[in-house]
Amino acid sequence: MTLPAPRTTAAPRLSDIAGQAAVSEATVSRVLNGKQGVADTTRQRVLAALDILGYERPVRLRQRSAGLIGLVTPELTNPIFPAFAQSVEQVLAGHGYTPVLCTQLPGGATEDELVEQLVERGVGGIVFLSGLHADTSADPGRYAALTERGVPFVLINGYNERISAPFVSPDDNAAVRMALQHLADLGHRRIGLAIGPQRYVPSRRKRDGFVEAAVSVLGMDRTEAEPLVCSTLFSVEGGQVAAGALLDAGCTGIVCGSDLMALGVVRAARGRGLDVPRDVSVVGFDDSQLIAFTDPPLTTVRQPVQAMAAAAVGALLEEIGGSPVQRTEYVFQPELVVRGSTAAVRNG
Repeated sequence: MTLPAPRTTAAPRLSDIAGQAAVSEATVSRVLNGKQGVADTTRQRVLAALDILGYERPVRLRQRSAGLIGLVTPELTNPIFPAFAQSVEQVLAGHGYTPVLCTQLPGGATEDELVEQLVERGVGGIVFLSGLHADTSADPGRYAALTERGVPFVLINGYNERISAPFVSPDDNAAVRMALQHLADLGHRRIGLAIGPQRYVPSRRKRDGFVEAAVSVLGMDRTEAEPLVCSTLFSVEGGQVAAGALLDAGCTGIVCGSDLMALGVVRAARGRGLDVPRDVSVVGFDDSQLIAFTDPPLTTVRQPVQAMAAAAVGALLEEIGGSPVQRTEYVFQPELVVRGSTAAVRNG
């Protein structure tokens, strides 16, 4: 019996492998590059030759751990991210899979480094939540490279037409429109939008939806509506900064790109001696678990987290199972949840 040689990271020599497997060098090349047109028995002989000679198999040819799925998320301080992680975990568990949660902490591993760790551990696929795919300034080539390595993946929040993969998103345009319409129905005519950096797809979509709604619902010109969009950060502090500018602009209603931003707007309003909602109405976005218990309870637009998680996992498992999945965006409708942070505009 021939025992495998110790593993080596040296580049495999085609001639050595071809001689061991009794095939041509062209056949070895096709197997190593994951090309079609090679019989399964021949492919197995080539892989066995790699093992016997002590060469590491290329990552795309390694057996994947069918029970593990990578989940790459931003930091978990924003409650919407743990909500998504929990929903994804529940759906995966129902199909017999276990998620490997990877969080991008400040100063910690980058998304690319986390992905490399997951691939090296042979996960069956990866779910990306609000990752670099949502950043229009990031290079989408990293996802094409992942496809080349044979790793199935699905992307949540932040559609990018330059990436060929299944996407799952809320309808950001509809979300902003229903929030603005709600405030308009309460008599507000000076309404602002507080969102995150414009390089992120969800921010751009909310901005575009807001301007369109301001034109169609409030009768504004685009030149009037665009200055009422304030881009800061998706955080409490970002909401405070945006609120300062929008309150100075005379806004009596403010729509926010996240619930955390909305809490920052409430804090800023109170810092000026204003009451929410008597003086200023505030609408958030996400509806994470504790938002109903804020003071006042926050009116917000709810992301359909469970439905989106189920769709993302379903698409990924279809890919893993070898079934073709359409490389497109699956868009889910959000829901306006009215609570105590919005009220009729005060006369005068």
